[in-house]
Amino acid sequence: MPLTTKQWEVAPPAPPEAIQELSGYPHILRQILFNRGYRTHEQARAFLEAQPPTGSDHYNLLDLPKAVDRINFAIKNRQNIVVYGDYDADGVTATALLCLALKSLGAEVREYIPNRFDEGYGLNLEALRKLHEQGTNLIITVDCGIRSWDEAEYSRTVGMDLIITDHHYPLDKLPPAFAVINPKQPGDNYPDKDLSGVGLAYKLVELLFQSQQNPFDPREYLDLVALGTVADLVPITGENRSLVRSGMEFIRKPHRQGIMALIGVSGLTASRISTTDISYALAPRLNASGRLESALASLRLLTSQDIKEAGQLAQWLEIQNRDRQKITRDIQAKAELIILADDQIPLLLFAADSEFNPGVVGLAASRLTEQYYRPSIIANIGDKYTRASCRSIPEFHITQALDQCKDLLEHHGGHAAAAGFTVQNELLPMLVEKLRKIAAQQLMDKDLRPRIFAETEIPLSELKPDLLKYLEWLQPTGMGNPAPIFMSSGLKVTRQKAIGSDSSHLKLTVTDGNITYDAIAFRQGHWIAQLPPFIDLMYTFELNEFNGQVTLQLNVRDIRPSIK
Repeated sequence: MPLTTKQWEVAPPAPPEAIQELSGYPHILRQILFNRGYRTHEQARAFLEAQPPTGSDHYNLLDLPKAVDRINFAIKNRQNIVVYGDYDADGVTATALLCLALKSLGAEVREYIPNRFDEGYGLNLEALRKLHEQGTNLIITVDCGIRSWDEAEYSRTVGMDLIITDHHYPLDKLPPAFAVINPKQPGDNYPDKDLSGVGLAYKLVELLFQSQQNPFDPREYLDLVALGTVADLVPITGENRSLVRSGMEFIRKPHRQGIMALIGVSGLTASRISTTDISYALAPRLNASGRLESALASLRLLTSQDIKEAGQLAQWLEIQNRDRQKITRDIQAKAELIILADDQIPLLLFAADSEFNPGVVGLAASRLTEQYYRPSIIANIGDKYTRASCRSIPEFHITQALDQCKDLLEHHGGHAAAAGFTVQNELLPMLVEKLRKIAAQQLMDKDLRPRIFAETEIPLSELKPDLLKYLEWLQPTGMGNPAPIFMSSGLKVTRQKAIGSDSSHLKLTVTDGNITYDAIAFRQGHWIAQLPPFIDLMYTFELNEFNGQVTLQLNVRDIRPSIK
């Protein structure tokens, strides 16, 4: 049986008057729109057409015009510009986007991405000293810098202007940079607070191109925006939804050799790529180099137009991704031995070891959180410092928890669901104890089981090919706008088979007595020995393409014995 039992929740039918307000749309789509808070035709149309939110004017982003003026001055006066990025997919796509755009304007620009193992995340003083010695006049960060107060102060004192573009949560005190572009900072009136790092870089390029009245079209970079935005797990709502939908069109008709090569090694067909393919195929490969060595290979892949070089780089990322998968499994297995030593599942999962690869601890933490539904912290213990990655659940805002421990930390930052920190080794026990107390205060009385939400309960007879066309209008799906899940109950199992090299998946055929469907249940092969004759299913409805055949199928998210 699964280690966690999900809480099933099915949306109640929408009131008839609400459904009437959305007349003109198919019944199931009206229910989905109502569930997601769209009550009028105007709201529904804006959502389905992926219109950006009202007020998303560049000038509402605090400091953006000031930053554009400074960059234009640097370009005109041939000053040396460095784009300082992060080593994850969001940071790498943002670095590639901004460097390519600046080069198209004739800027003297080069990139700098810190090495995860030698330098850690974000700005660091040693790197800034080297860049200053090399004659850098202007540094533009992407996807980092919002908590780098000391580093910003150093840049200011040596006369090296710093423009910070970062979407992470700031501390109470902003860094003393020349310009800070972050919609989450106090006083910023930009309506969408959830832009990714690459999304902010794109907004900067849009206004930069507009200010120069040049013939370049910033939309050519939307493929990079879609890649980084989906990979970083920011909500695919509001402006992100608009940017990703447009960017997916460029990915499906790729014009970058690197993206074409990445699609090729992933075994995907470009014209049918989805946001799910980005999350589970493209993004892991882009992240692989930064997790195991240096993210520069991924950056070169995205900026190269040489077919041979792009192919070689994509193959290298494929190899690194396979290595990363094995290392992740090994760390997870060892972490479980540490965490479950007392045969109990603690409210906060924590494991640290000097042998844990610091580039992969976040993935191991993510797997543990998914499996046990607890916030997880997996850390590498170094000679002096412990560096950790954290993943969490909706009931526990991990970055806010770390904020309560900031007196013990060297660095920390992140989102509600993911974060990282650095702490001196001697302070680690005190930190873990404090975090466990915070977790106990917030989680002790809560039912810690993952929730699975269905838009509606429907009979199999409503699953018709036309429904897929309407569901396609909801794309792109992702965090904040998940693919619709449906529930059907009282289904008879007519065939079952464990599949996969390790029999970890389940293939089913189910019927309600009138309609029969095939179903695939990934990671649910454990049901094969105990599947009852009648079951309820939570699933998504999709096309299955296999060996040139296209069929309709249910992609099962959860199973329970039927009570009917």
